[in-house]
Amino acid sequence: MSDTSTAGPLDGDKSFLGHPKGLQTLFLTEMWERMSYYGMRGLLVLFMTATMAEGGLAISVATATAIYGLYTASVYFMGLPGGWIADRMIGSQKAIWYGGIIIMFGHIVLAIPSDKTFFVGLILVVLGTGLLKPNISAVVGQLYSAKDARRDSGYALYYMGINIGSFIGYTVCGWLYENQGVHWAFGASAIGMALGLIYFWFTNKDLNGAGEAPNSPLSSSAQRKGWGVIWAFLAVLAAVTIAMLMGLFTFDPIALSKVTAVIFVGIFVLYFCWVYFGGNLSGVEKKGMWAFLLVCIASTCFWSGFEQAGSSLNLFGQDFTNRMIGDFEVPTTWLQNVNPFFIITLTPFFAAFWIWLGKRMMTPGYGLKMGAGLIIMGLGFVVMIFAAQAASQGKVAIFWLVMTYFLHTVGELTLSPISLSAVSKLSPPRFLGQMMGLFVLTYSMGNIIAGLLAGGFDPENVAEMPDLFQLIATFAIGVGAVVFLVGMFTKGWEKEMEDSNAAQEASTN
Repeated sequence: MSDTSTAGPLDGDKSFLGHPKGLQTLFLTEMWERMSYYGMRGLLVLFMTATMAEGGLAISVATATAIYGLYTASVYFMGLPGGWIADRMIGSQKAIWYGGIIIMFGHIVLAIPSDKTFFVGLILVVLGTGLLKPNISAVVGQLYSAKDARRDSGYALYYMGINIGSFIGYTVCGWLYENQGVHWAFGASAIGMALGLIYFWFTNKDLNGAGEAPNSPLSSSAQRKGWGVIWAFLAVLAAVTIAMLMGLFTFDPIALSKVTAVIFVGIFVLYFCWVYFGGNLSGVEKKGMWAFLLVCIASTCFWSGFEQAGSSLNLFGQDFTNRMIGDFEVPTTWLQNVNPFFIITLTPFFAAFWIWLGKRMMTPGYGLKMGAGLIIMGLGFVVMIFAAQAASQGKVAIFWLVMTYFLHTVGELTLSPISLSAVSKLSPPRFLGQMMGLFVLTYSMGNIIAGLLAGGFDPENVAEMPDLFQLIATFAIGVGAVVFLVGMFTKGWEKEMEDSNAAQEASTN
């Protein structure tokens, strides 16, 4: 009897670069969504810190970067309930559609030249992205059967779409910000999301039902309770927002960031302990959990440094970098295009490098790779120490930021894809979904910390700038070295966990 139970309806579909045609739908939808997200995100700190005369909000750097950290952390955090809503209530396709609509309206609100509605726009983008982002990634995997060898390369193509979208966003929105004003740039983000929605509407049939229905739908009574909780949350959020707009109360973004960071860390620790002590884990699984914890620590610390791109490094590019090339002044946000450019160009070399190591039986453990990624990212801030010292004599060459972003990208390619693979292999199989959700929390923690660190960037005090970059470099390299050393001991635990998971999978087939 031939084994056809794992064959998927799209296994023979090679309509899009050898992949199912539905991947083209997701590729372009996500590309335009990321265009809108990164195009707007690259302007946030610049807009908030610009003077009223320049059309900005005249917010201090410390407050603006705290708001930025809260915003980016919330985007990742809301992916947890967004994934649950799709899995249990509406399905991934509807989550993508409605999430995109909410994002588009968020950018439209941001495009309105009114300071009063700024936070309303940010809240809408957070809610919409929480619905769309985790679910469009999940549908990519659903296009392939369990034994379809094209899955990994399909995700690589999809990741390419993300970076093409961010490149378009930084380019278009950055030029509009410099030449037409920030609200034109926010409007362009709305148009980008609209293009993604239009394409998704007309081509979602190519998904052949992938993500159309909830994976594990709730009963009718549980659905009603679920919607009741969702509407109650939205009502409270709306009431708080309206009260804030009416001036009935204010909040301190810096203090809120610190409290939120503590809450996120508390949630992580409590959930980790609940699984570790209450999950009836075997000895091997507990070793895997320790290796998983090391990955999460490295991920949190990495993103706390890497996400300086939109805050402190963005401000350095605006205020202390000579962006003139002949008679043309490079828009500030175009400097952030260096990262997606290097991602696109370096990814094939990294893929070939890991294969080359594997053939020579020299595959490093996850801890070693994560530690190396952290150290390389930290070296980018060593470059910035020298750049900040040179800035005391006048604006510096673009080369300094390009070198920093190059090192950050190498660190990202060493750490980021590896971390996702590590979570899938180190987690106890029955807790995989929850462990992936717990890992996503490291992005939120990293972004919150990034916002607080960036608050130390003071454009009026150039002499102290090297100290900020030295702090981040020491932090990243120090933690990276510890992770690297501990990774030498956990590599054996990783191998035990992988062998245990493989044995469990074989026994169930």
